[in-house]
Amino acid sequence: MSSFFSNFWFLLSNLRFQDVIDLILVWIIIYRILILIKKTGTIQILSGLGLLAVFYILSTWFDIFTFHWLLEKFFSNLFVIVVVLFQAEIRRALAQIGSNPFLSDISDLRETHIVEEIVKGAYESAQRGYGALIVLEKEILLDYFIEFGTELNGQVSHQIIHTIFIPTSPVHDGAILIRSGKIHSVGNFLPLSKNPSLDKNMGTRHRAAIGLTEETDAMVIVVSEEQKSIGVALSGTIHPVTEVSDLRKYLYQFYGLKSKNELSHEN
Repeated sequence: MSSFFSNFWFLLSNLRFQDVIDLILVWIIIYRILILIKKTGTIQILSGLGLLAVFYILSTWFDIFTFHWLLEKFFSNLFVIVVVLFQAEIRRALAQIGSNPFLSDISDLRETHIVEEIVKGAYESAQRGYGALIVLEKEILLDYFIEFGTELNGQVSHQIIHTIFIPTSPVHDGAILIRSGKIHSVGNFLPLSKNPSLDKNMGTRHRAAIGLTEETDAMVIVVSEEQKSIGVALSGTIHPVTEVSDLRKYLYQFYGLKSKNELSHEN
């Protein structure tokens, strides 16, 4: 035990200012990589790379020359392969670092405004009998899970939401994607759930909402055209919404906001 403390003290006493900066930079890079993995949901790709690494070691042990040569060439170009695989995510991460590396993308005040606009847009669509799908992206990037429609990159407003789902609109059959506080794209198509236990009479919109939330941490608001009802899909389950306050509560929880009642209790 004493040798441990003596070695630790020796390292600490010889630690330079440059070494501290070096450690901080390495920690930031590793942290950003872990965030990137979490957002893209690419654990399968990393598992595949890990499996290839195991095969590489085994081919060395058992003298499997050709297979070892192929894997050696693969890993020698691993940096380029990773950049190609994750070019979109790397570009987005660098843009976020350059614009605001330490603060969240949108403020609580702006998120509260977004919540109110989504609630109004969903209920206006339901009252008029317009079917609707509103996707809210969270940590996992949805690029790998949905088929993109038309990029909009516009402000979230109930007028835009309501207009998009008018039956005469060319993109009314698709979903709205809300990303980083903006309507990123419209007319998006979501993966349908393959769960055999779902009700056979369930419509395509509900199956699409369930399908996306089975694989990601997104939340999907689905408006039924026939029943003029609203549901919230989370973790592969549809939750019926009967009151405006209920939908607002789901959205506040999703964005990590405090409701007016919670704020009044604190005061």
